[in-house]
Amino acid sequence: MTEPIICVEQGKLQGKISSNIRNENFYSFQGIPYAKPPIGALRFKDPQPPEPWTGVRDATKDGSECYSRDMIFKKLVGSEDCLFLNVYTQQLPSNTNKTLKPVMVWIHGGAFRSGSNKTDVYGPEFLLTEDIVLVTINYRLGIFGFLSFEDASLGVPGNAGLKDMVMALKWVQKNISKFSGDPNNVTIFGESAGGASVHYLVLSPLAAGLFHKAIAQSGCALNAFARERNDLTVHLASILDLKTPNEKEILQRLNELPVDKLYEIYEKVAVMCDALQNAAGKLPFAPVIEKPSPGAFITEEPLKIIKSGSYNKIPIVFGYTTREGMLFEIWIKPRKPTMPKDFETLIPFMLEVERGSDSSKNIANKIKQFYYGTPGSEDQLDNFYLIHTDNSFLRDIMFATQHHSATSDQPIFLYRMSVESKLNLFKKIGSITAPGVSHGDDIGYLFKTKLTPELQSGSLEELSVNRFVKYWTNFAKFGNPNPKDKSDAPEWKPVKPDEINFIDIGENITAGTNPESERMQFWRDIFSIKPQYSI
Repeated sequence: MTEPIICVEQGKLQGKISSNIRNENFYSFQGIPYAKPPIGALRFKDPQPPEPWTGVRDATKDGSECYSRDMIFKKLVGSEDCLFLNVYTQQLPSNTNKTLKPVMVWIHGGAFRSGSNKTDVYGPEFLLTEDIVLVTINYRLGIFGFLSFEDASLGVPGNAGLKDMVMALKWVQKNISKFSGDPNNVTIFGESAGGASVHYLVLSPLAAGLFHKAIAQSGCALNAFARERNDLTVHLASILDLKTPNEKEILQRLNELPVDKLYEIYEKVAVMCDALQNAAGKLPFAPVIEKPSPGAFITEEPLKIIKSGSYNKIPIVFGYTTREGMLFEIWIKPRKPTMPKDFETLIPFMLEVERGSDSSKNIANKIKQFYYGTPGSEDQLDNFYLIHTDNSFLRDIMFATQHHSATSDQPIFLYRMSVESKLNLFKKIGSITAPGVSHGDDIGYLFKTKLTPELQSGSLEELSVNRFVKYWTNFAKFGNPNPKDKSDAPEWKPVKPDEINFIDIGENITAGTNPESERMQFWRDIFSIKPQYSI
């Protein structure tokens, strides 16, 4: 293989040769701009198409991530000029090779406020053992990607970060064949905020036709963390010392700030919101429901869209880990006892109950009794994991899975991840030794990271990587994760509205129905006051 130079719509790219975990070569192209730099007059605005360049652009190293605080090391990284993607492929088109390969587009997580596509975390060496083309993207985060105003004349309706993803997918449609990728066979996949983003793209008319399959790992558009608080304008005005929360004045002041000062404002708002804790899990600067307009990303509640059937109907995989809530121990190191102080803060915003009301107190007490009703349970860390697993992630993933199975003519699949090995990335970062699989642990089985140990032949780590990679790439190739050849693994059956089929990816592969049934029935009973949530 020779050092590759290819030509995309914007100009020529110089890539490099890399090797996968089997020491097989593939081509790597990094730091490719898919939109104009969102700086100056384009700060906070919808992304614009990329501009051409002259000469040969160096595409041998990662592009900058969005200006943010590193999720692990907490240092400030990146810049506003961040709309870059990476492409990895085993083959380039030639006179003797014109076969186009399935494309997989990865959307990273990070609570819409951190993360990137960098190879330190999302190395392609596992997935590139299969004959697919892999794309990993950056998008705008925090205030840069999710500032929103009601005043339509300001041109900042929100969801710029999600619209970045749409622009990246448009770039893929126009250019991926130059990397032997098939623009008519694109699978989007992501984890956490990336999983929620995948689900939002399924629901958005702006993304129609840009992809053909989707995998949402540990996140969906119904999760509270995938929605923005509605009090940010007031907080911004307060921090900017403005007498009234005038949106035009706030935008003008924000646009005048250098990137570091703007980020300081963003962090002050985040701290203020954390102190208030009255948004039922919603985040500062996250996706919003926009007012109808030609460029709107989403204009109705996600559940209403799913139940109407008016979305991009494609095969979808939803999934979760057994103890998603371990993430909260990593974040906050819970005090003893670990039982939440105020259960009203755990009531989902979708229930629309007034905090402090009799209804709110009644629901809060039911949640407390279900998760902490046994004497001594207030000190049991696993109860802390379970309440945050269910309330922050699993319940809404299960709701989304069932509702899609009821309204789609395409297969909907569900998995649970229970395998524990040296590749469980977030448990390693958090030094967690309790049983269970943390939120984010699945990343270590799809991507090679800086912390990935060498895979020993025949080990659980190697076996599990091969399973994840095979399931994910089978789904990308065929719309069905089950292997084409004979396999000892049980069949992974699609979900039915009244029968939630799933597989468990553990030390062994097992199949079952209606996982976590008692806990999920509890939440169905809580949500019975909202008939629209019933299947």
